[in-house]
Amino acid sequence: MLRHEFQPGRLVAGTFLTLTGFVYAGDAGGLWDTPWFAVIPLVVAGLCLAGTVGMVTGVIRKRRGRTRPLTGPDV
Repeated sequence: MLRHEFQPGRLVAGTFLTLTGFVYAGDAGGLWDTPWFAVIPLVVAGLCLAGTVGMVTGVIRKRRGRTRPLTGPDV
């Protein structure tokens, strides 16, 4: 299996979008009542935080430099 970079920005974005889906699923299931506009702050905050985390990760990786290849020795 090819190795790939860990991208924490995508992890943060996926977590917030999954949380948004969970909120909508709870509303659809009748567990609680969610106004249609309530998830907008979740999505916007998640995407902003993911962008910030991605930028910080890029700065850290650029500062450290690449010390090992992204793919394994078999590739």
